[in-house]
Amino acid sequence: MRKTDSRAMELPSLWEEALKLIGPEKGVVHLATAAVLNAVWDLWAKQEGKPLWKLLVDMDPRTLVSCIDFRYITDVLTEEEACEILRQSQVGKKEREEQMLAHGYPAYTTSCAWLGYPDATLKQLCSEALKDGWTRFKVKVGADLQDDIRRCRLVRNMIGPEKTLMMDANQRWDVPEAVEWMTKLAEFKPLWIEEPTSPDDILGHAAISKALAPLGIGVATGEQCHNRVIFKQLLQAKALKFLQIDSCRLGSVNENLSVLLMAKKFEIPVCPHAGGVGLCELVQHLIIFDFISVSASLQDRMCEYVDHLHEHFKYPVLIREAAYLPPKDAGYSTEMKEDSVKRHRYPDGEVWKKLLSAQGN
Repeated sequence: MRKTDSRAMELPSLWEEALKLIGPEKGVVHLATAAVLNAVWDLWAKQEGKPLWKLLVDMDPRTLVSCIDFRYITDVLTEEEACEILRQSQVGKKEREEQMLAHGYPAYTTSCAWLGYPDATLKQLCSEALKDGWTRFKVKVGADLQDDIRRCRLVRNMIGPEKTLMMDANQRWDVPEAVEWMTKLAEFKPLWIEEPTSPDDILGHAAISKALAPLGIGVATGEQCHNRVIFKQLLQAKALKFLQIDSCRLGSVNENLSVLLMAKKFEIPVCPHAGGVGLCELVQHLIIFDFISVSASLQDRMCEYVDHLHEHFKYPVLIREAAYLPPKDAGYSTEMKEDSVKRHRYPDGEVWKKLLSAQGN
């Protein structure tokens, strides 16, 4: 019996060691951690009767800091430094919250210029976005240089010289290729090039950032960053000018808090990744909190918006005049509609049944 008890006591540590083999703090383990903790934050906010951003805004600095794991980042940010940042940001906090409620957080659209869209579609979508009040646009690039030049010229001519244009390569290039390619796209005055190379190549991003700085082009990255340590190193290496958190890639709100505070210390603007499919619903809470309680700035800051699959969520984002309006419903805006969950449940949901039936035929 004693041997059995001893082995049972060892099981948690054995599982922990086993999980490290598919981690640690990266990959499927980290994604699963984010999913569980995002649900916990959703429940906490609902219990308090507040939207998540308001739950965070109303916390005192010490309570917020207690939610953060500072392991591996104290060479850049200590608990006391984090508390001091939050204490300093108390000044003007009420006014910034009122500003958010009245005007919302500035957004940009990615929906107009995906790779593969014909010119007629690009023109139509840009025209519709301009009528809806959008002033910031992102273009996908990297497949073919001449095609990129033509498409970027088309979009720039459509939106005019005063509107903001960004570019996203989705990890297409090697480092020298990224510099060469973007040098040839510099005439279209992009604010940033997003994910120009492998998201794991910190020094590569630093080299690209240094090379493109004289052209007025910043490097943006972060949506594929595994954890706070990678963000720490990107900041230390001056490898990015725009930091892009993701609400489901990092370890939920807890780890995102540490990254927001590091970005504040380095004075790097945070412009979250939010590629539809519920990401917009989540990350809006984090960036609204960031403005009110951490950065206290909208300079060169915006949050991505993609009009995709919001219909499956009980509390979809509200966009007005190209800005995210702060959610008012309690929670983290993560809850999906019961019918959507039922229809997409594997393998007996209606959607999966059709897909599996088609494969069988």
